[in-house]
Amino acid sequence: MALTSIAHDGIEISVDSKGAQLMSLRTAAGEYLWQGDERWWPRRAPVLFPIVGNIRADQARSAAGPVSLKRHGLARNEEFELVENDGCGLAYRLASSERTRAQFPYDFELTLAYRIEGGSLTQEFTVANTGDVELPYVVGGHPAFNVPAPGAAGEDFSEYRLEFAERWTYATPKIDTASGLLDFDERVALLDDADTLALDHATFDIDTLVFEDVPQRTVTLAGPSGAGMRVDFDGFDYLGVWSAAGDAPFVALEPWLGCATAADEDDVFEHKRGMQALAPGESRSHAFTMTPLDATHNG
Repeated sequence: MALTSIAHDGIEISVDSKGAQLMSLRTAAGEYLWQGDERWWPRRAPVLFPIVGNIRADQARSAAGPVSLKRHGLARNEEFELVENDGCGLAYRLASSERTRAQFPYDFELTLAYRIEGGSLTQEFTVANTGDVELPYVVGGHPAFNVPAPGAAGEDFSEYRLEFAERWTYATPKIDTASGLLDFDERVALLDDADTLALDHATFDIDTLVFEDVPQRTVTLAGPSGAGMRVDFDGFDYLGVWSAAGDAPFVALEPWLGCATAADEDDVFEHKRGMQALAPGESRSHAFTMTPLDATHNG
């Protein structure tokens, strides 16, 4: 476990080799990334692979054999190797092992790259199939951001909002808090021909807000001053938005390729919503971008 920091183009980041987890995202305004606290949530921005959320009772069947994965998969608990540091970006690699195959019976190589450019930070997942059978997987990000944002210390959590690129109507599927499974037939209305969703701590009494097909695949978390974070996630069909119970001072914006197992799904791993498939020898990349916004941002 080792922490590596770089600074470029007005942004400084730190990444931990354990889980290839982003640990800090700073500008001159201050720290944007949640810094972890056992009272609410000790992590900061875990890497989700090869699942997002839960599978039913942590078990599934696959073409390669039994899958046994805890919430959000195995990558966040594995030690990655730092394979690149050019001062503008960092890249970390995890290869399948006997330990990972005991949970997920496939051979793979997962590379996490972080690159600072143009006042933004891009997080890129590259998945390679190093085995001889088709590899099913999804990836997801889970960065949590401080509320209030840097430079907006006087703002209250209840003054923050999600801003979307256009007006739309949406209702989130409910989550069974005991099992972690989604119910797409039971929904809670969030937006009615609106491009802004006001947030407060009670918003998250239903747990994670799960958005599908977000307009233009972009969302901004901001308070009255405009300080906050924009996340652009082209290619990701789902967005999780979450804050921990107990008035936690952060909001996580989570681009996902897939989502937790739903009540209407069976327990075949390949049947899950959003599941990707890589042929032997094939690789694929997925990236999203985080742009810190200072108090001059006006929505």
